[in-house]
Amino acid sequence: MSWGGVQYGKTVRGTFLSRPNRFIAQVEVDGKVETVHVKNTGRCREILIPGTSVVLEDSGNPSRKTRYDLIAAYKGDNLINIDSQSPNRAFGEFVLSSGIFGPDPKVHPEHSHGDSRFDFYIESGERKIFVEVKGVTREFDGVCMFPDAPTERGLKHIRGLERCVSEGYEAYIALMVQMKGMREFVPDYEIHREFGEEMERAESMGVKVLVYDCVVTEDSMTVDSPLPHRYVHS
Repeated sequence: MSWGGVQYGKTVRGTFLSRPNRFIAQVEVDGKVETVHVKNTGRCREILIPGTSVVLEDSGNPSRKTRYDLIAAYKGDNLINIDSQSPNRAFGEFVLSSGIFGPDPKVHPEHSHGDSRFDFYIESGERKIFVEVKGVTREFDGVCMFPDAPTERGLKHIRGLERCVSEGYEAYIALMVQMKGMREFVPDYEIHREFGEEMERAESMGVKVLVYDCVVTEDSMTVDSPLPHRYVHS
């Protein structure tokens, strides 16, 4: 079952050519090379390969420096949303429409607590909940993984959630898998072993882990089904 999520405006197909830096890419659209804004500062190296078919959102403003935003890319037949803003937007809608935290949750985005700033603080009845959302775009052979680059910021968030639990709050890591077709989630120990180990430690301390895949189309992304997660040590 899918819940209300992210809806885009006018979208167009293009062919990815290159990525000069984290923020822009060269994409061919209708025979013309366009400089587009990439809405994901992660590496996305196994996704953004020259010749890949990508999806762009048209700002509708041809005078804007980058008229298009790159929001998704095909990896084989699978469409992967790579908009780094979409996981939070979709999760916020999911909380309100799914009842996962109760029938009438009060949702507060971007909430500070101690020396941490979390994506969401949610109150539902007597429950007081902190949530940190991570978007997952990396996958291999049906296994989705996070992170795609070392993340000291991610480590700080997990340790902050551990402190929240010690103070009596509920705390969640919500992993939004920005695609369908995955079997499970595993932290990417090769990319950042400390993150995977800290995530496992946090869960043992009472931080809960949610993993949901998403239905992705060329103009939308909606939260769909829960996925299992596990920890793999080599």
